[in-house]
Amino acid sequence: MKAIKLNAPRGLETTRMVDIADPGAPGPGEIRVRVKASSLNYHDYIVVSQQGWAADGRIPMSDGAGTVEAVGTGVTEFKVGDPVVSCFFPDWQDGPSNVVSFANVPGDGMDGFAREAIVAPATAFTTVPKGYSPPQAATLTTAGLTAWRSLVVDGHIKAGDIVLVMGTGGVSIFALQLAKLMGATVIATSSSDQKLERLKTLGADHVINYKTHPDWGKRAFDITGGRGVDHVVEIGGPSTLAESIAAVRFGGHISLIGVLTGFDGPIPTAALMFKRARLQGVVVGSRADQNDFVRAIDATGLKPVIDRSFPLDGISDAFRHQESGKHFGKICLEF
Repeated sequence: MKAIKLNAPRGLETTRMVDIADPGAPGPGEIRVRVKASSLNYHDYIVVSQQGWAADGRIPMSDGAGTVEAVGTGVTEFKVGDPVVSCFFPDWQDGPSNVVSFANVPGDGMDGFAREAIVAPATAFTTVPKGYSPPQAATLTTAGLTAWRSLVVDGHIKAGDIVLVMGTGGVSIFALQLAKLMGATVIATSSSDQKLERLKTLGADHVINYKTHPDWGKRAFDITGGRGVDHVVEIGGPSTLAESIAAVRFGGHISLIGVLTGFDGPIPTAALMFKRARLQGVVVGSRADQNDFVRAIDATGLKPVIDRSFPLDGISDAFRHQESGKHFGKICLEF
C-alpha cells in the first residue's frame, strides 16, 4: 500500500510517497482502518520539515479518519463499516493527563496516518460526529480537541464570558465556534483585514488587526470596558504572551497551546502575578474528552472550517500552503 515516509535530509522537498507492506488483519482488541483523510497541524509541519524531531523512516501525520475494515476478537465498540477518527494520545484514555512524552503519539514517536490503512488498538479511535465527512472528522483529533480542552474542560467556559482568539488557524477557529455556541463574546485577531471580515461571519463580536495595533492586548482589554477577557486561547508563545496577559482579566485564564513564535522567551511574571491569572499549558486531550466533544458536536451541529484538501502525494504542497499563512481554517489530506 501507499504511504509517506520521512528520510534524511528532512524537508518538504525530500518527502516522498513509497510502497510499504500491508498491515494485515487486526489482532485481539484491534481494528483495521482504511484511512481516508488527515489534517495538517503545526506539530506535523515541524515533524516533516525539521531534522531530528522524529526518527528517519517515520510515517507522519497525527490526525487520521477513515472506516473500519475489520475488527479483532474482543472488540465490541466498533463494527465493520463504522467511521472512526484517531486519538492524539492513544494511551490517555481518561482523567488527568499522565503524558510525559510523545513516544506514543502517531506521526511523532510512532508511525502516523499518512498511509492507506492501519491496524491499531480500538481504544486509539473514537466515533465520528453524525454526518461528518472523513476530512471533517480528521480536523477533530488535534485542533478541535485542543480548543475543546482549553475552553470547556480546563476553562469551564460559561455564557457571558469573553474569549480572545488569535489568528485564523484550526485551533483558533474551533475556539471561536465553541465560544459562540457557549454564549460567549469573542474578540479575534489577525494581520489581515480580509480574514477579520471572515471571522465576523463566523460570529466574532470584535476584531483587531495586530499589525495595525501592536498593543492588541491593551486594545482587547479596553474593548471589555477595562474588565479584561475571561479566556485567552494563546497560540503564539513568547512573542504574544505579554499581550495576552495585558488582555486577560484579573483572575482570568490563559490557555498556552502554541509555540508559533518560538519555544523560549521572556514572560512578564510581574504582570501575570498582578493579574492573578491562570496560565495553563494545554496539549490536546484524552479519549474521554474526545468522546465528549463528539457528543457536543452532535448536539449543536458544529462544522469545522476547511480551507482546502490535497491528495496524499500532494503532502508537500499542502505544507507549503500552510507555510504561506494564506489558509483560513484547516488544511486536509484526502485519499
